[in-house]
Amino acid sequence: MNQLVSVTSEIGLLEAVVVHRPGREIDNLTPDAMTSLLFDDIPYLPAMQREHDRFVEVLRQRGAQVLYLKDLVRDSLRDEAVRDAFLDQFLRESGVQETRVFSRLKAHLVSLAAADLVDTLMAGVARRDLAEGSRDHLSDLVADQSLFHLEPIPNLYFTRDPAAVIGQGLSLSSMRWPARRRETLLMQVVAEHHQLFRDLPIWFDRGHVSPMEGGDQLVLSPEVLFVGISERTSADSVERLARRLLAAPGTMRTVVAVEIPKLRSSMHLDTVFTQVDLDKFTIHPDVLAGSRRLGLFVLDMGPDEDLRIRPHDDLASLLTSLLHLAEVDLIPCGGGDRVAASREQWNDASNTFAVAPGVVLAYDRNSISNAVLRRHGVEVIEIPSSELSRGRGGPRCMSMPLRRRPVAARS
Repeated sequence: MNQLVSVTSEIGLLEAVVVHRPGREIDNLTPDAMTSLLFDDIPYLPAMQREHDRFVEVLRQRGAQVLYLKDLVRDSLRDEAVRDAFLDQFLRESGVQETRVFSRLKAHLVSLAAADLVDTLMAGVARRDLAEGSRDHLSDLVADQSLFHLEPIPNLYFTRDPAAVIGQGLSLSSMRWPARRRETLLMQVVAEHHQLFRDLPIWFDRGHVSPMEGGDQLVLSPEVLFVGISERTSADSVERLARRLLAAPGTMRTVVAVEIPKLRSSMHLDTVFTQVDLDKFTIHPDVLAGSRRLGLFVLDMGPDEDLRIRPHDDLASLLTSLLHLAEVDLIPCGGGDRVAASREQWNDASNTFAVAPGVVLAYDRNSISNAVLRRHGVEVIEIPSSELSRGRGGPRCMSMPLRRRPVAARS
């Protein structure tokens, strides 16, 4: 059994995690491409990197081993045959169709040192980078061209979404938007060829036609998984994941599908609901009542070993039942104030990241929500967020836990 990978809760002491330090891909984000690349503004990279470095510093101070995605991909491409096949697939999935351009791009990539290769795949390849000999064909001379042969991948610092550990296995996401689909290709080559990830079961495959993203997956206990039906994860994918997990021995016994508003401000389940302690959860107040109320569906195996789906109408009672708790504390983002909740939710106030039971990382800009968490007995470690928040994701989004210590029940 793989000794590195094991996540059986959202709050167990964090022991190993994958992150990505924002790099040149951010500087290759242009105003014309912001919408297609899922940004609302262009971050300032030096400040963004300082903020991310502080985030990593806190993770290490709390005892976590921090692995960088760039290093994992580099180490996974050491074998020449693996690298050659990967580059062919990466170029095809980047939309490179024209044979001559494909050949020139691949030759350029193959010529790079290992570290530079991974950096270039993430940052993109501009047309100016392949200027030599580029006026020999009509396609090089026409005016209606994009700036890039390979588009950058600026959402990479949200390592939660392209893959997620569930128990002792891995879910490889089928990303909703084209701008993010190559992220899961990077994670796939790591899963298949890095020595730290050998022999992992794959609960969900990136080739599935319906979308599924890691931000919608919350491991609440060794037996209970919550999965959002959201703007970026379909009901079909949730059912597919549930069937695989529930049929595997020693894994989940219950999967709860949670239907959330299909909006950019609530793109994943973890943007409206996260666990912060054994019996405490932060939640956007809008999803507790009214037209945006969560839809809850309990999926498990019936007596005939077939999937059973049962609607449920109360989040608190469902949590107490499944997690064997006397009661739960649902802590409202913004303290329940509609103005504060709306404003701070936009900057991911509910997207906290637990590094131990009752200890979470949160953006410093969400001062009202952070104060409310503290009043409920949660230790909040604030991290700077002026630039990191521009990508519409919080501390949980920026982390892919590989290993957490099992959580002991409180007496």
